[in-house]
Amino acid sequence: MIKINIDELPLKEENGHQTYLDRYKCYPPPLFIIFTSILQVMMFVYYTLVVTSSEELLSSPLIYRPDKRSELWRFATYGTLHAGWIHLSFNILVQVLVGLPLEMVHGSLRIGFLYLVGIIAGSLGTSVFDADVYLVGASGGVYALLAAHLANVLINYNIMQFACLRLLAVAFVATTDIGFAVYECFTGVMIGLPVSYIAHFTGVLSGVTLGIVILKNFSQNTHDQLLWWISLGTFTACLFFAIIFNILHPFPYLGIGQILHIYGQR
Repeated sequence: MIKINIDELPLKEENGHQTYLDRYKCYPPPLFIIFTSILQVMMFVYYTLVVTSSEELLSSPLIYRPDKRSELWRFATYGTLHAGWIHLSFNILVQVLVGLPLEMVHGSLRIGFLYLVGIIAGSLGTSVFDADVYLVGASGGVYALLAAHLANVLINYNIMQFACLRLLAVAFVATTDIGFAVYECFTGVMIGLPVSYIAHFTGVLSGVTLGIVILKNFSQNTHDQLLWWISLGTFTACLFFAIIFNILHPFPYLGIGQILHIYGQR
C-alpha cells in the first residue's frame, strides 16, 4: 500500500539503537507554532486596543458567523481571534507545549496542515450541531494537536519512551479544558463571546484520524495499514458530511443539537 509517509523506513534498517527521542530536530526550526502564536497575540492586542466594543468584534470579517457561511474564509480565520486573555493564554500555552515537540519530529508542513484542518473541523462541526453560535478561538486546532499525540503513540508506540505518561498528560489537559467548556455551555457563565464546545470534540476527531494518516510512522508495522485506512475513511466521511450539510442548509436553520433538544422536550 502506498502511504503519504512511504519515504520513512523502519528504524531497525536505519539505526538499530535509534529511539523516538532521537527524532527531535531543531533544523529546520519549528516556526509554524511560534508564528501562529505571535499572530494570535497580535490580533488579540489589536481587537482589544483598537476594536473595543463587542459589536465591532462581531462584525469582524474574520469571526465565524452562521449567517455569513458563504464567506468561506471565516471557517478558518476565526482561529486568529480569542474571546479573552484567559482563552488566549490557555490556547497558546497548550499549542506551544504540545505542538512544538510534534513539529520538531514531524515537520512544520504536517503539523501546520493538521492544525489548520482542526480549526476548520471546529467550525464545520459547530455549523452542524450548534447552528446559532458565533465562533472565535483556536480550540479546534489546539485539540487537534492534543489528539495528534494519541495518534503519534498509536503508530510509534514501539520506539517511544514513556508513551503512557504522554497520554496521561494530554488527557489531563484535555479533560480540564473540556470540563470548563461544557460548564460554560450549560451554565451560561462565560467570559467574553460564547465558544462552542463542539469545536473541541471535532478537533479531537480530526487530530486522531488525520494524525494517523499524515504523521510519520517510524515503526511501519503491518497492522498499521488497516488503522491507516480506517482513519482516512472516518475523516473523509465526516468531512464530506459536514460540507454537504452546510450546502443543503442555508441560514437560518436548526443544527442537529437544537433539533435533538426540541425533540427531547416533547
